[in-house]
Amino acid sequence: MNIAVPFMARGASQLPVGVSITRDERGLESFLDPACAAAVWERDVRRDALRWLARLDPTQLPSGRIVVQPTSVEATVNHLCDIAEMPQGASRDWLVQDIATLAQTFAGLMQADFLRLRLQAVTTNACRKFHLDAITGRLVCTYRGTGTQYGTSRNGEDPQHVHTVPTGAPILLRGSLWPAIPSNGLLHRSPPIEETGETRLVLVLDPVSDLERAE
Repeated sequence: MNIAVPFMARGASQLPVGVSITRDERGLESFLDPACAAAVWERDVRRDALRWLARLDPTQLPSGRIVVQPTSVEATVNHLCDIAEMPQGASRDWLVQDIATLAQTFAGLMQADFLRLRLQAVTTNACRKFHLDAITGRLVCTYRGTGTQYGTSRNGEDPQHVHTVPTGAPILLRGSLWPAIPSNGLLHRSPPIEETGETRLVLVLDPVSDLERAE
């Protein structure tokens, strides 16, 4: 079921214009609507797996950046988990499979044969300023810690009302290279967590159209 307040805000506590919320994977197709700037999939996730991730030593969280075919994501993430010496078990299996599923879903939506995958444990204020990325589209999912924050900017200023994506919920964001950018001023940032002791585990997926120019 796709529930959302697609593309309109109903007050300060409601969604900014251009943001769609869905409870169903099929609802992510709203991201392709010309008026949509972002789509959030507020799905059911394995809460026991998220709690397990939150208890892990940060050194055991997988980290890496690689351009990969969607069908190879599962093996790639498993390898990153092995490098980090992440303990084996049902929660790790869920994490790996979930990332692989999101990769397949996002690649299909964006019609991408390759993805740039970034999996990172974050402890600093990286990307704490509200911004619009110089990409076409991006999927971000925070598996541990505070999720991505977003809001509507007026006259280039920081949003007055900041919304936070739930942990485990993917958000799809349009960048400045998308063919048509809605003029709603939607910006996003990583939450400022420096000196809080918080460690986030963040997945970022970007479609890759030109392998020769891919980093």
